[in-house]
Amino acid sequence: MPSPKAAAAAGCLTWRIFSPSSLYAPLCRHSLTAGNVRLCSSKQATQQDTILKSSTFRPAASSTHDWIGPPNPLSNLRPIIYHIPENESELEKLLRHQRQETEDWNHEFWTKQNISFNKEKNAFIISQLKAKGLSLRDEQGRRRSLNSEEMAVFYKHFLDKHRIRHVNYNKEWYRRNFTITLLMARVMLNNMWRTVTDRKDSRKHRTPTT
Repeated sequence: MPSPKAAAAAGCLTWRIFSPSSLYAPLCRHSLTAGNVRLCSSKQATQQDTILKSSTFRPAASSTHDWIGPPNPLSNLRPIIYHIPENESELEKLLRHQRQETEDWNHEFWTKQNISFNKEKNAFIISQLKAKGLSLRDEQGRRRSLNSEEMAVFYKHFLDKHRIRHVNYNKEWYRRNFTITLLMARVMLNNMWRTVTDRKDSRKHRTPTT
């Protein structure tokens, strides 16, 4: 799942709890940050050989919120369906596409990373048990495990092995967040200017009363 460092870069989000009767629930747009990092369950993905397709869920046209779904079992990230405002400007469309593309990129990275982590962890456990002359399961059929000191060796090895990948991920993540933040600022300023202009036009065309 995403590292605490990457999550901190995007800030904290407040999520709406989704109803058991629906996988998606509305998320207030104002609670979103630039990158929309999603901190989810720490449970590792178990369906490593399953590739989930994008949800076909679409909120009603009258919806005014972004919608958030349950954590993906592979990436541990919550998918977001972005609200398309009425009379969406080209700048707003660009921002929405940039957010969606970043979300897809993030999902792909953490899916591959989690799958690699699980495969390498299982291989490490099996090799350590084999070195001790032990099978993967005990006499009662329960899966054997290693203690925290033994697993710490694997965690350090995994982080060292993938250090460059994480460094590159963080660089790209900061770059994307910076781009999205600038787009958000431009959209906000553009909407403010449009509001002021509309008010001026409304006053000009207002019929004078006697």
